[in-house]
Amino acid sequence: MKYRKIPVVIEAFQYDGDLVDRNMGWYVPCWAERAFKEEILFYKEMGELYIKTLEGSMHVSVGDYIIQGVNGEIYPCKPDIFEKTYVELGED
Repeated sequence: MKYRKIPVVIEAFQYDGDLVDRNMGWYVPCWAERAFKEEILFYKEMGELYIKTLEGSMHVSVGDYIIQGVNGEIYPCKPDIFEKTYVELGED
């Protein structure tokens, strides 16, 4: 059998190595800020970013996309997979 993925709209941003600017102002979506405050997004091991998922903690590399899925779940995605899977819709 073959299957086609149902089109869904997600929110995402590309991780550039930080979540705040030098003045400690958040420049990521509010859901990412909230996830950090709830320790779903967290730093460990020499400043490496991780995400708590149902599958365990997943490492986020600089350049990866951080996605909020349709049920509010957060997970990382490598840039090549992201670009093959998603197309930008623009701002709300």
